Amino acid sequence: MNIRSIPVGGGSPLVLFAGPCVVENREITLRTAEAVKQIASRHGIGIVFKSSYLKANRTSGRSFTGIGMEKALAILREVSTSFDMPVLTDVHAEAEVAAAAEAADVLQIPAFLCRQTALLEAAGRSGRAVNIKKGQFLAPADMAFAAAKVTATGNTSVLLTERGTTFGYHNLVVDMRSLVIMRGLGYPVIFDATHSVQLPGGGAGETGGERQYILPLARAAVAAGCDGLFLEVHPDPPRALSDAASQLPLDQLDALLHDVVAVDRAVRGR
Repeated sequence: MNIRSIPVGGGSPLVLFAGPCVVENREITLRTAEAVKQIASRHGIGIVFKSSYLKANRTSGRSFTGIGMEKALAILREVSTSFDMPVLTDVHAEAEVAAAAEAADVLQIPAFLCRQTALLEAAGRSGRAVNIKKGQFLAPADMAFAAAKVTATGNTSVLLTERGTTFGYHNLVVDMRSLVIMRGLGYPVIFDATHSVQLPGGGAGETGGERQYILPLARAAVAAGCDGLFLEVHPDPPRALSDAASQLPLDQLDALLHDVVAVDRAVRGR
């Protein structure tokens, strides 16, 4: 499949999906977008900017959820046009799909919503590519049913994303077999290296994380043959308004891509 002119899957080079967890303000969003595009270009890989206009799933009711849907989507449209770059954003309800589809090239179904039939169907009917995150509670083979809900609308541009599996309390693990199993379903597979290091509810009313494992997990997933890498990156993660413990510092992205692109080229025999 293609996202604009960027091929994903089918033996194509690794694609990067990167950006802040949520649209916090215009300045951080545009600054990060410009940086990730420049860094990806240096490594010769396709880049899709990602950021959520709303964080509907939060540990605490006091947590930051966003600056407002209309304002955030306007900023994402500016990213798309100013940097000529595809954009990915989450959708959480059927009523949000039309507005999100106007601003984004890829609509993402959050992991906890991956079984929501009406939401998947609405995203499929939008005509945009649909990235479905595998639920932390779901076996990888069961993602075939989620994907089928989208393809039944006539939309075959589906991506599947691994983001870790619940392992006891406040912990996730990544089973690299999941990437192979989901690729066997016939869709491009993305690995989310930042959500996979989260410790859900492991902080004081917030999600914790162990960002020191982002790089080794990313290298392992690319070695296992994933088609794309999903990374939440932020200029100053400790001050981020969402996922502060698990976002990758922007100044570490170049070094990470140096490693994973080399692995990707070796795996694909280039």
